[in-house]
Amino acid sequence: MDELILYTEHFNFYYGNFHALKNISMGMEAHKVTALIGPSGCGKSTFLRSLNRMNDIIPGTRVEGKVIFDGNDIYEKNVDVVDLRRKIGMVFQKSNPFPKSIFDNVAYGLYINGERNKSIIADRVEESLTGAALWDEVKDRLDKSALDLSGGQQQRLCIARALAIKPEIILMDEPASALDPIATQKIEELIFELKNEYTIVIVTHNMQQAARVSDFTAFFYLGELIEFGDTERIFTNPKLKKTEDYVTGRFG
Repeated sequence: MDELILYTEHFNFYYGNFHALKNISMGMEAHKVTALIGPSGCGKSTFLRSLNRMNDIIPGTRVEGKVIFDGNDIYEKNVDVVDLRRKIGMVFQKSNPFPKSIFDNVAYGLYINGERNKSIIADRVEESLTGAALWDEVKDRLDKSALDLSGGQQQRLCIARALAIKPEIILMDEPASALDPIATQKIEELIFELKNEYTIVIVTHNMQQAARVSDFTAFFYLGELIEFGDTERIFTNPKLKKTEDYVTGRFG
């Protein structure tokens, strides 16, 4: 593996007494796409949300082990969680545009981070919408409500919003699960483009999608990391029978 930008060491996660993630050690390479696969309820989304401490907002959760980003454990007490989430952005399963204009949706993170220079904001909005392959579709109606966009456009808008604050890593929790095949294809093409500048970790239920978009794949089952490696190997020559059974559709 090349440079690891983010990795976990013996990471455990608990919802109250429920042991949701068990001793997970794995790393994410810079400028690569890592897919998390496995049946529903196996810990994929919990793991993803642990990587920028989104689970902190759930009462009664606790962690053991480490998540190392930029050489530091993100669960140390002195970590600025707002700054962490600026560097490790998130795109959710259901697109969640704000009831604001398209422009203000993308600029939102800049506003709350204190940017007031209108030309800087305008440039960043255009750059982010271009990066999310949406600029040409919306450039003449930036003042219109984001809620008027189609589902696929709304999801790309949410990706643009994540890009605007220039994160290093983008976490995506099933970003295409609610979309039709054409919109899904656009999201997949976009992921392929984005890894030139960002590191991406994606949760997907769709085996074919994982095989198409990712460089590395991690197979989770019942809170454990069963197998992790190069995507092509995981899908064509897995080391473990449980992985083979899952990726060939025998269970899950």
